[in-house]
Amino acid sequence: MNKPSFILVVVDRAHDASEPIAKAVALARQSGARIELFLCESELAYELAHAYDREGIDRSRAASTSQARTYLADLKALANAPDLDITLDVSCESPMYEGIVRKVLHSRPDLVIKGTAGRERRRRTLDPNDWQLARTCPLTVMLTRGRPWRHPPRFAAAVDASEQESGSLSQDVITAARTLASAAQARLEVLYAESGSSKEFLPLRMERLRSLCEAAGITSDRMHVLHGAPEQTLLPFARAQVYDALILGALTHHRADSVPLGTLTSQLLDTLDCDFILVKPAGYRSPVGVRPAAGPQRCVG
Repeated sequence: MNKPSFILVVVDRAHDASEPIAKAVALARQSGARIELFLCESELAYELAHAYDREGIDRSRAASTSQARTYLADLKALANAPDLDITLDVSCESPMYEGIVRKVLHSRPDLVIKGTAGRERRRRTLDPNDWQLARTCPLTVMLTRGRPWRHPPRFAAAVDASEQESGSLSQDVITAARTLASAAQARLEVLYAESGSSKEFLPLRMERLRSLCEAAGITSDRMHVLHGAPEQTLLPFARAQVYDALILGALTHHRADSVPLGTLTSQLLDTLDCDFILVKPAGYRSPVGVRPAAGPQRCVG
């Protein structure tokens, strides 16, 4: 992942967007990125898809687009960032995650930021759209839980140095973590859990891990090797460290990409209240296709 030059912030009327926008602003000020606030009117799109009055459909679409743009303009004003290039976009598509992914495919941002849907501030759960976005978005996604970052923030990259890791995903995770930690002026640490099931490969794995970290300029004092199954060691360690963001691969480490999310990744997302930055492996292709902008369920203002 290169230094972000375009950050897409997904806004949902039902949830507070101030924290995702604030984090996008903080990253943009350090990286020089532009920001776009994007709202997908998925509920309206669903209603319109089942309506028969063509004239009424057009009126509803136009009114909703106008109201959504006003709402986004108010959020932009509240962000108090006149020094940044912040644009607005609205679409009507259902389900929401598909509308977001199609926006990503059309606009190609470097980073997507979205607040999770749960209403509890200390532990915001993921709804089906969040899970599907994590699975299908072709680019790096940050899912925020509503907790402000400390100053300076603490980020951690969880990697797999085993021989089962799919392609260069660990390198992609560390590269993305280094880039975003630099933009956030955060301390970056690396986590690796070694189950010990194949001890003869441990020196090779440790050498691979050290090589990855050295290439990213991460010193040994910021490497944490946990001994035991990742499901038993990584989660309690990360919880105790109270990281502001955890960066990890979005897909299972096995080569069959049909598995939606790795079991460990799902457990971490369900349990920790930090932000999650999910990185796709190189060459990942989203199962969501690009729909022409003039399609019957899309209304871009």
